[in-house]
Amino acid sequence: MQGKKELHPVEASPLHARRERVFLVLAGLFLGTLAMLNILGVLRFIKLGEVETQSLGTLTFAVAVGVLPYPVTFLCTDLICELYGRARANAVVWVGLLLNGWVLFILWLGGVLPGTETLPGKGTFFDVRTLAFSATFASMAAYFAAQFTDVWLFHFWKRVTKGKHLWLRNNASTMVSQLVDTVAVILITFWVGGLAEVVTEDSPVVQQLILLIITGYLFKFVCAAIDTIPLYWLVPRLARWLEIDTNRT
Repeated sequence: MQGKKELHPVEASPLHARRERVFLVLAGLFLGTLAMLNILGVLRFIKLGEVETQSLGTLTFAVAVGVLPYPVTFLCTDLICELYGRARANAVVWVGLLLNGWVLFILWLGGVLPGTETLPGKGTFFDVRTLAFSATFASMAAYFAAQFTDVWLFHFWKRVTKGKHLWLRNNASTMVSQLVDTVAVILITFWVGGLAEVVTEDSPVVQQLILLIITGYLFKFVCAAIDTIPLYWLVPRLARWLEIDTNRT
């Protein structure tokens, strides 16, 4: 029929094509955000505020710039869980883990290959490389634990609530998994030396690490609560458009 878009041979129907393209957008947004946050990592810490205390002195609340896009990854996995099921969500998480390894490989390769050292930017690249190595290594371990925790808890609460109370499984899964992620990424980044310019000798190290964990988690906690709004708005509309029964995924 003229004017009708032809399907690719692997696309069984217009509905199948629509479902796969939406999945591609969600997976692409997830993976693109993941690559971006790992490269940005701890290149810069954003100061959220300071509090003066008598016993502890000045407490500075800050989050790494790489944390800013991170809540989007949990929104994407929750949407994939709700629309496509646990198996596809886990598959995207595994691909994200491989992507982390790919980022590390390119950073390593860019540093060992001979370069035109007379051109500007050599120092910048190796500074970024050093910080990105620590951030990516930390995020690989934290990401593996947090994302699988998120997917598992999301489906656990879906079974418990029999497919009802989307807000509960969204927040209960995301907020717990983000606590796992925050604690792991701060402690591992500190261990590999990526927080050298943030954790100083002016106050006890443990106190500073706890403050970074609390600040990072509170930022993610607020974002997780806010992302319930787009989740509730998107799920019924996408489910109708894609003709998916979310109670069976």
